[in-house]
Parts: sequence; C-alpha cells; structure tokens
Amino acid sequence: MRILVLSGPNLNLLGERETAVYGTTTLAVIEDQVTARAVTIGVDVRFAQSNHEGELIDHLHAARRECDAVVFNPGGYTHTSVALRDAVAAIGIPVVEVHLSNVHARESFRAHSMIAAAARGQVAGFGATSYVLGLEAAAVLASAGGRPASVQPTSSEGGQGGMGGGER
Repeated sequence: MRILVLSGPNLNLLGERETAVYGTTTLAVIEDQVTARAVTIGVDVRFAQSNHEGELIDHLHAARRECDAVVFNPGGYTHTSVALRDAVAAIGIPVVEVHLSNVHARESFRAHSMIAAAARGQVAGFGATSYVLGLEAAAVLASAGGRPASVQPTSSEGGQGGMGGGER
C-alpha cells in the first residue's frame, strides 16, 4: 500500500513561522515521524510539498494512479480553493485532510474547509501527530477498499462525518 503525504503552502517553513501556533517541529521531522509509523504498519509513503496550487493539483492527479490514499494538509488553501476541493473529489481514492492546529478554535474564516466535503475525514489540532493519525486513518480506509463513489452527507451530518467542521 502506498500513501501520498501532501503538504501545502508555507508548510516548508514549519519550525520557523508562527511557532506559538504551529510549534517548532519542522516538516522534515514530521516526515520522519510519519515514515517511522508507516514502517510499523507496512505502508510505503511518498512526500510532496508545494506552495503552488497547480502543483498540488498535479500531485493529487498523479496519486490516483500511483497511491491508495492521500494525507493532505492544504494549508491556507483549505479555506479558499475550489480547485483543490474538485481535485480531491475527482481522484477516486480516500483523502484525509490534516491540520496541525485546531482550525475550529482559531479565526472564524479557518473554521470552514473547502476540502472537507470531498475528503473522507479530517484530523486537526494534534500538532505533528495530526499527520501520523492521518496516515493511520488513510491506511485503514485504503485497506478497506476505500474507493467508493462519493456519498453526499445529509444536512444533519454537515459533511464531516461527525468529526468537527460543518456549518456553524
């Protein structure tokens, strides 16, 4: 099983920028932690990071043929990118959205994710561990044949499967 771990804009600066919010752990250290966990659960991981929306879309498109699932931290694009949301919806493999901080406890604009309705789930607020938890969730979804047709949530589910987000 192969899983893409994809990180969006500014995540290359982890450990340096806004450490009060994102901590001092670098993206390289997070990738080491994810790799260590992947080895223990028998998953091959591939990493990519880009500050460019089109490159992120290209990585998602490639993943549909090369990977069984995606762990995706869209960074600031979470709240603005219909194009990334559409790419996540189009690829036909499970995508787990991850965030280091609890986006629902921050500025109000961060509480809405454009990606969430197309992703299979969301992990937020656990710092670097969010990536490891996202990997574990993606592996479970992929091993369960997590490639079903998109299921539209009912209005009471808010598109989050009961795991945060939704309309507020």
